[in-house]
Amino acid sequence: MDTFKLEILTPNGAIFMGNVVSVTLPGEEGEFGVLAHHASLTTLLQAGVIDLETDHKTVESVAVNWGVVQVDESKVVVLVDGAVSIKGASESEIAAALAEAKKLIEDVSDSSAAIASVSAKLENAAQKLI
Repeated sequence: MDTFKLEILTPNGAIFMGNVVSVTLPGEEGEFGVLAHHASLTTLLQAGVIDLETDHKTVESVAVNWGVVQVDESKVVVLVDGAVSIKGASESEIAAALAEAKKLIEDVSDSSAAIASVSAKLENAAQKLI
C-alpha cells in the first residue's frame, strides 16, 4: 500500500514525523481522511484527535487544540498550537497522556458536546494501547 510523509509540528517541536498509510484529521467542517496521492488542499483544524496508521500497520492518536493542515500528493504537514500524543510504555504513562490531552481540548473548546466527543475518542484510542 502506498505511503506518504506526515509531519505534526507545534511551536515546541515535532510530535510526529514519519511515513503513514492514512491520516484522519479534525477539520473545521468535520473529520476527513487523507491517503497517498490526495489532491492538494490547505484548511483549518479544530480541536480534536488526529488518527494515523503507520506503514507498520500500527494506529496512533494525537490530540490537537487547533491549527492548519497542508496536503499535497506526497506529504501532509500539520501545524498546531498544541498537541499531545496518546502513547506510553505503561498504563500510568498512557493515563497521564490522556489527562494532558483532555486538558488541552478543554482549554480551547466551549462546547461540552465537543469535549465529550473528543474525550470518548481519546478513551477509545487509549484502550487500544493497553
